[in-house]
Amino acid sequence: MSETDNVVLDVRGLTISLPEGAERAHAVEDVNFTIAENELLCIVGESGSGKSMTAHAIMGLLPAPHVKVADGEAILNGRDVFTRSEAEQRAMRGGDVGMIFQEPMTALNPLMRVGEQIDEALRAHADMDAARRRERVLELLAAVGLPDPESLRRSYPFRLSGGQRQRVMIAMALALEPRLLIADEPTTALDVTTQKQILELIQRMQRELGMAVMFITHDFGVVAEIADRVAVMQEGRCVEIGTADEVLNRPQHPYTRELIAAVPHYIEHRDAFNREGEPLLDAQNVRKVFSLGGGFLRRGRELVAADDVSLTIHPGETVGIVGESGSGKSTLGRCLLGLHRADGGQIVFDGTDLNRLGRRAFHPFRQRIQMVFQDPYASLNPRYKVGRIVAQGPLAFGTPRSEAYARARELLELVGLDASAAERFPHEFSGGQRQRISIARALALDPELLVADEPVSALDVSVQTQVLDLLDDIRHRLGLAMMFITHDLRVAAQVSDTIAVMQTGRIVEVGTSKEVFSNPQHPYTQELLAAIPGQNWEIPEDLRHLRAQRARTPRGADA
Repeated sequence: MSETDNVVLDVRGLTISLPEGAERAHAVEDVNFTIAENELLCIVGESGSGKSMTAHAIMGLLPAPHVKVADGEAILNGRDVFTRSEAEQRAMRGGDVGMIFQEPMTALNPLMRVGEQIDEALRAHADMDAARRRERVLELLAAVGLPDPESLRRSYPFRLSGGQRQRVMIAMALALEPRLLIADEPTTALDVTTQKQILELIQRMQRELGMAVMFITHDFGVVAEIADRVAVMQEGRCVEIGTADEVLNRPQHPYTRELIAAVPHYIEHRDAFNREGEPLLDAQNVRKVFSLGGGFLRRGRELVAADDVSLTIHPGETVGIVGESGSGKSTLGRCLLGLHRADGGQIVFDGTDLNRLGRRAFHPFRQRIQMVFQDPYASLNPRYKVGRIVAQGPLAFGTPRSEAYARARELLELVGLDASAAERFPHEFSGGQRQRISIARALALDPELLVADEPVSALDVSVQTQVLDLLDDIRHRLGLAMMFITHDLRVAAQVSDTIAVMQTGRIVEVGTSKEVFSNPQHPYTQELLAAIPGQNWEIPEDLRHLRAQRARTPRGADA
């Protein structure tokens, strides 16, 4: 950006205090940055770095009085946001500043139609009659690329896909054409193709409206795709700021270098896996159909989640199942574990067709096939201490209590936690640590096959790398076979020997990691690969060496 560009937001010395007893005194401390017209500033950092807290302060949405701005200014349109009255801040939100939140399903009112929610913003901030507001709602829904705006205007949020809900959030944020748009992790939970569409949409709307954009993310691939400038935050401080070229290709601060070294890259695939002997798991022609929307005297519709799916997993092999949301990945994994009964086909594990077993006959196989779930906080009982959580499986299969708890402490150390973690509750740990606990629980029964369902999708890139390295290390130590379910092809490339690509319930392509990523055959696989953000950015050579060195070094627990 040139020096003559108009500065829209000027943040000077921003400090946000936390209540007594918090891990640190300030959520954000002495942060300075500017954003100009037509400029997109990416703010990058791990969870707890202060990214979202900075955004909420600018929007006047801090949870006062416990968390409040202790010092600093945020000059927007010539006035300090922090000295404005509550009424002035309400008028500013939507008018001068629009915000896209990370999770649209929690940001949208589930009891209001989406058109009514956009109309509500217009009623609060714009001088328009009902007819003009309705016209504007339709204009906005069409502008963000939603099909059939007239019909969609009358839909409730739960009837929309994740990508459609995020587009509605963007329409609301842009309703009054604000000078500043704040996007807080707007693509974190989205598939790569939907993510690409949302990023292109935000860039297009920025160009058309000449907005300044503050884009919060932990994904450096996204940064490489869209950023003009980058600010890196660590534990509440801005440790590095510069142009995208400077920060991505010549990072100066050790923390920035560590983050970039941890970035997964889809060209880093594994060597070919040597399949020997009989497969541990042989699934043939698996079919699963769900009935939806039926009722008394009313026939529901059928959703085919898995359709004629066949794959094999050999001992010690990791098979990555890749595809968008709704492709049937998780349903397939749950069928293997007996959490869903397949409606057709065979699931042969070590010579036994699991799909023909009743609940009681299936019980012994639960020891041999275990699962790591996507959300460790939801899958860990918050009322139990960690030791009990990890020991629960062995106890259920008759292991003496003292032996089960001793094994739990051993497993906690195996996954990089201290044995004393057994005496603490899940909420006392970070997201990465909770996922380590989930892995320890899955290993407690000494399984032969581990099904990992999106185990790192909600984690920061550095923690993600630690968990992936941990899974790989455990696989080699224990000789585990693994089914790794993910929508992130960069992650799949790192951990998988074999890749199976799923689309609408079918496997459309199978091959070694190298084959699929180097020479994809199916158009859907090609589309997924083309949608990976930041493909034109090459991680600096010295940082790739740093990553390789870290992968060879035993890891402790993440903070």
